[in-house]
Amino acid sequence: MARTPVDPFREMERLMNGITRAAGTTSMPLNLYREGDVFTAEIELPGVDPSSIDVDVEERTLTVRAERREQTAKEGRQWLTRERAAGTFARQLTLGQGLALDKIAADYRDGVLVLSIPVAEQAKPRKIQVNVGGSATDTVAGQEVPGQQVQGQEVAPAEPSGE
Repeated sequence: MARTPVDPFREMERLMNGITRAAGTTSMPLNLYREGDVFTAEIELPGVDPSSIDVDVEERTLTVRAERREQTAKEGRQWLTRERAAGTFARQLTLGQGLALDKIAADYRDGVLVLSIPVAEQAKPRKIQVNVGGSATDTVAGQEVPGQQVQGQEVAPAEPSGE
């Protein structure tokens, strides 16, 4: 078997690429977007056993954990490049106010974990109806009492006159 000469510059480049790539491969890349009243997080988890995926929420922190197992060593296998990291990975997202944490849904398909995080009902914008009354009267104990008007808005019933 012929040996190839060692190129120290090539070895240094391989080593540096491995160091800089390690930081990116141990994280779980994600896309995060909003459609209507639902935020969606798509987290890449290729090669992960679906039973190892754990998603939990504590207070306002959502944590995703997953494990990619090391491939078993086979006799006669000689690795030339090994870039896929193995082990347990975790990613945390801090969630803002106004989300329905009890309604978060998770779906894993084709190596992508999709989290659907809906906006809470009380946080959704809503229209307040403005009532316009024809007369400025209140009903107190079943009787109409003349009210006091301020710019079309009744603020308090007027004191009954002593007449």
